[in-house]
Amino acid sequence: MALDDLYREVILDHYSHPRNKGTMDDPDIKVEGANPLCGDELSIFVRLVHGKITDVKFVGRGCSISQSSASMMTQQIKGKTLDEAKGLVGKFKAMMHGEPASEDELGDLMALQGVRKFPVRIKCATLSWVALEQGVDEFQGSHQKVVAKASTEAE
Repeated sequence: MALDDLYREVILDHYSHPRNKGTMDDPDIKVEGANPLCGDELSIFVRLVHGKITDVKFVGRGCSISQSSASMMTQQIKGKTLDEAKGLVGKFKAMMHGEPASEDELGDLMALQGVRKFPVRIKCATLSWVALEQGVDEFQGSHQKVVAKASTEAE
């Protein structure tokens, strides 16, 4: 099986069987993201205990790339500190913009690197990441629960 086929299967699996999909009562961070160009929308809910992400959920609608990226993101950030999660956001966004990436650092997220061949779809893949980054930044700036909105228009 070719690597592109394997990556396509990973994306379709996360789209068909999203991980951590759902809402959360009383999250520490709630952020909404939207890509007005294609209509992708999502909300991310994060619960923190002692500075670590103990639970994360998302709900939304949109293309397979935006929804599978959000599913993969929730798996990757669970158990990490906010700074570790922000570091992962930076590595993922760098990969999406053509910088080399390591499977050791990104795991299944490597499946999304093929999206780079379609520049208009990069915003679909980064939507959940941009939203998470904004929510974490606002939380860290205020040290209290945050409800935020993010858009990939500015990216």
